[in-house]
Amino acid sequence: MNADYKECIQACFACLEACNVCFHASLKEDEKMAKCIELDRECAEICSYAVCAMQRSSIFAKQICALCAEICDACGTECKSHDHQHCQDCAEACFRCAEECRKMAA
Repeated sequence: MNADYKECIQACFACLEACNVCFHASLKEDEKMAKCIELDRECAEICSYAVCAMQRSSIFAKQICALCAEICDACGTECKSHDHQHCQDCAEACFRCAEECRKMAA
């Protein structure tokens, strides 16, 4: 595994965890959380895939990280619009992950 990926992998894991927590908690909220739930799943999945790509030094790691950053930004923006603490925590993790992924994609 490329040591340069370490920070991005850690950010992706943190984002994956935060999205899963937000997803689970949002299921217990009303239907206005549907978009949040959908983006939580998309974001958690791409973070997981990005980690795997970086761990195996995939030739597509830069492109995957670029897509991960885009999805993390979308999820972070949606989560930031909700007052729940789990959403705020998720937004913070998403934005940090997006930043680290953009570094990898450069």
